[in-house]
Amino acid sequence: MSTPPAAAPQTLYDWFAASAARHGTRPALEIGGIALTYTELATAAEALASRLRRDLGLGAPPRRIGLLAARTAVAYAGYLAIQRLGATAVPLGPAFPPERNAAIATAARLDAVLADSTADHADRLGTPALTLTDAELLALAPQPLPAIHPARPHDLAYILFTSGSTGVPKGVPIQHRNICAYLAQVVPRHAAGPGDRCSQTFELTFDPSVHDMFTAWGSGATLVVPTRGELLSPVRFINRRAITHWNSVPSAISLAHRLRALTPAALPTLRSSMFCGEPLTLGQADAWQQAAPHSTVENAYGPTELTVTCVTYRLPADRTAWPQPANGTVPIGTPHPDLQVLVHTGELCVRGPQRFPGYLDPAGNTGRFLAPDGSPYDPATPLTDAHWYRTGDRVGPLAGGPADEPPLVHLGRDDQQVQVHGYRVELGEVEAALRALPGVLDAAVLPRATPAGTELTAAYTTGAAPTGGDDLRTALRTRLPAYMVPATLTALDSLPLNANGKLDRVALADVLTGPVARRRAAESPPPAASRGRETPRGS
Repeated sequence: MSTPPAAAPQTLYDWFAASAARHGTRPALEIGGIALTYTELATAAEALASRLRRDLGLGAPPRRIGLLAARTAVAYAGYLAIQRLGATAVPLGPAFPPERNAAIATAARLDAVLADSTADHADRLGTPALTLTDAELLALAPQPLPAIHPARPHDLAYILFTSGSTGVPKGVPIQHRNICAYLAQVVPRHAAGPGDRCSQTFELTFDPSVHDMFTAWGSGATLVVPTRGELLSPVRFINRRAITHWNSVPSAISLAHRLRALTPAALPTLRSSMFCGEPLTLGQADAWQQAAPHSTVENAYGPTELTVTCVTYRLPADRTAWPQPANGTVPIGTPHPDLQVLVHTGELCVRGPQRFPGYLDPAGNTGRFLAPDGSPYDPATPLTDAHWYRTGDRVGPLAGGPADEPPLVHLGRDDQQVQVHGYRVELGEVEAALRALPGVLDAAVLPRATPAGTELTAAYTTGAAPTGGDDLRTALRTRLPAYMVPATLTALDSLPLNANGKLDRVALADVLTGPVARRRAAESPPPAASRGRETPRGS
């Protein structure tokens, strides 16, 4: 008698639970000196879920739970515990300023917060909190949960907060049906399984972490979490931990290259390598492919609103068959089969089961969607699945690609959004934070390409009494995550304006980053409107 096929997972927790049922004795999580099998991790998550309900008096189910944790067993068991409760996970950054986490907690309307030993401000977020160390987690007695109302496909699995152009983080809710549609595509694509070892290089506040957790746990593989120190030596980490499936921002390639670690065949255990969050250059891909000759190399693209990634390109095994886009980057590829794309006046627009239901604050939907017929979306009308999400990214077909479905090439953005070490940053949010500081009259922020990836540089104007860049940077660190704090702060007498009286970003780039600035510095003092005092970022 044949075994009936297993039902398709309907929730994020279903992906883990199915593997725990099939591969209970297999390793599920390695982090620091801790190794847990699927059965042990499921037991820890169940006990933690019971502890959350008992200690914090949560309803059944609770609505939203913040997770103030990073790179600990509490973080990963906690993520599963929140899903097991049928609640929505809202990751918070332990290294983020407390004020930012408090603002997110308020915007998300959290019922509670689960924290680990890496955070020191869980009690300042305005909501009940439970803090546990890894030792306390592992000492929890097994505690089965009473019957609870399970999550449904249209319920929210998680909410992530991205940088907002108005200076306020923007909540992006993802439903279970969105993330399950994504995993249904990528789990078989990456072909992991019991015995495979998947990296987890991302913080939980960045959605590729969901890819790493559940492509591993959805296939019976092991999630291997590097320490912060191990992240600084990616090749050494991969080899010491025998990683088979790697996922990171392309900056990791540049870091490994600077360490002179990307020698031919330096990464023999890798079978699958995925890069996302930043443009992947052909030079970076070539260096990685030579170091990992047995691995596929894949470039993946997708904003948080489209559930991790939505367009993917796998480079041919034959290096001579690689495409050569004019901008020197690997194509972002073709959409997942269940998604539809529309290139509207050069902008990539997407709809399908991975598209989020709209921003947590509906005001954020204005200007971010197109109606089903491609006309502008009227925010006074209901948002439906047929509406197109406007990514803000400009794309074009790969020259010489297949005529029926040519891979797409990323051609930049029309707005002020950039990627910094994989995180999406609205320059307007950084500028707003600068302008809010005492003594700052105006500010402008630009991206700057470096060998380590994109960083930010800023110019600001002050009143009669100049404000030092070091003081401003210290103040910014209380308002913004570290990756959003500009690497340099340059005081100017005034910001350059164009003929229409608007900020001239091209001229400002010349002052802050371009060849004109270097030539002026060598030949003569800059004009008064651009004369500045640059303060580099300290350690």
